Amino acid sequence: MPNDDKRKDQSAPGVRLDQPKSDRQRRKTRPRNGDRMGQLSEDIARFFGTAKYLGIQSALVIVWILLNILVWTRQLRWDPYPFILLNLAFSTQAAYAAPLILLAQNRQANRDKVQVDQDRRREERSIETAEYLVREVASLRMAMNDVVSRDYLRSELQGLVKELDHLDGSSREPRGGKNRKKQRTEL
Repeated sequence: MPNDDKRKDQSAPGVRLDQPKSDRQRRKTRPRNGDRMGQLSEDIARFFGTAKYLGIQSALVIVWILLNILVWTRQLRWDPYPFILLNLAFSTQAAYAAPLILLAQNRQANRDKVQVDQDRRREERSIETAEYLVREVASLRMAMNDVVSRDYLRSELQGLVKELDHLDGSSREPRGGKNRKKQRTEL
């Protein structure tokens, strides 16, 4: 046992594998730098797929175009009709959005692989457990064949009662013989 304690201390100080992590312990752990970027990319990719993002983008485009085509905003025009600056902004957005979405998809694919592996292991364990239980039930059934059942015992006792009645009928009946027969047949 002392060797086991040394192994636990060497692997990770303060980490107990026999107890679940508390919420406080989970919050203390910070993701590595690569995970931060991955998490940020997933958050951005998730935001790109929302109705809120589409509404904001549509509103910005409408305001951009209106400010650049209305007569009373001639002095504010920074992107005249072909809207080259707007196209450049959309191109830049697409240039950043595509790799972020791919990174998020790769991270999701990795999580899916881990989940599939865990599901496979869980299913193997459940199959092994089911097979074990089937073997146990089969062994119990085999053991129960050797055990006397209630019906078998009742039939044997009734046969003994009939034999006793037959023996009593051939000899003289002692006092209260009829009552004894009634008591035996009730068994």
